[in-house]
Amino acid sequence: MNQSTSQSTYNYSIITIILFWCGLVILSSMYVTIPLLTTFMNVFELNSTQATWISSAFSFCYALGCLIYGPISDKYGRKIFLVTSLSTLTIVTILIGFTNNFSTLIVLRALQGLIAAAFAPISFVYAAEMFPPHKRLTAVGFISSGLLMASVVGQVFTGIINPLLGWHAIFRFLGVVYFISSLMVLYFVPKDTISRSKESVLVKFKQMNLLFKHKELFLIFIITFMLLLSLVGMYTILGSYLTSSKWGLSSQQVLFIRAIGIIGMILSPFAGQFAKKLGSQVVLRGGLALAIVGLVGLGFSQTIPLLVITSVLFVAGIALVTPITISLINQLAGESRGSAVSFNAFILFLGASTGPILALNLIESGHFRFSFEWLAIILTIGLIVSFFIKSKASSVKESKIRKVL
Repeated sequence: MNQSTSQSTYNYSIITIILFWCGLVILSSMYVTIPLLTTFMNVFELNSTQATWISSAFSFCYALGCLIYGPISDKYGRKIFLVTSLSTLTIVTILIGFTNNFSTLIVLRALQGLIAAAFAPISFVYAAEMFPPHKRLTAVGFISSGLLMASVVGQVFTGIINPLLGWHAIFRFLGVVYFISSLMVLYFVPKDTISRSKESVLVKFKQMNLLFKHKELFLIFIITFMLLLSLVGMYTILGSYLTSSKWGLSSQQVLFIRAIGIIGMILSPFAGQFAKKLGSQVVLRGGLALAIVGLVGLGFSQTIPLLVITSVLFVAGIALVTPITISLINQLAGESRGSAVSFNAFILFLGASTGPILALNLIESGHFRFSFEWLAIILTIGLIVSFFIKSKASSVKESKIRKVL
């Protein structure tokens, strides 16, 4: 049976839903600790900088892990890493639910991030390889939507569970969710059937630094860095802003406003439809412009309804841009797409790691409007960079990257 024949029997809707779900629950681990900043400061007697490392340890190691799995999966396949990472993540996450030592918590969070990093880059490449062309961008959009929704769902989940059962229960529950998710991938996601490269894994790793020599990829990486930096940074600033003396909202009210942000994320699965009608570059630039408008609006909003609306606009812009950048990278990188998407994920979550640190420094200035505008300036640079990406980058032949590599 040839590949096209066997793929015709796949239920792509089920596969897409599972990949969306896994992205949502796995990445939620990155964000569940954001609302726990005060809790950790009290429990472990920490200052704000020390407590922030409970989040940053995960995201830094997640970013580092993204560099590892792509080249290895180029050689050995995708599904084996999806199943193995979820199974191992189950164990580590449950262990976090029983720790009461700050140093141990940091180590386990770092390990959790390193393991969780297997999912995002590999799932994107899996979709590019296993889905028919007309379904790929939609699948990537759904996976991206899950990853983005995690930034809100993770915080909302913490806001519900922590007051009722305590912070340990958050990780114990997530461990059970990961175990069930690993079974879903094992039994319902088909093994990838693409022929693998004969090059050694070492060669694949050496090729990663050559990706910078491809102009379009390099420019996309610049934009990628800014996406989660601005998203995580915005939510970090927004939480402090809403609980400040200006607004004085309760944690539950802030939780509700965070949850509304999911409305903006539902655009991500439809990025492919917009790209077909308008072109990838138009959607890329339009999404960045929308996100910038949202950030500027956040800085100037004088009422809660306006704050909510502008935050949704910002999130919608990020939701449009993310799947487009991944789709362009998949198309441009050829046989090295695993390495390219992995490096893109590294850059993406390096931005996520930088976001809280930048946000806390901006918050210390006491000028929240200024903080939002700084993030808007960063995204404006990304918008300018997008105009240097060739208008027909999505149709560049794969041989272009191969000449570089």
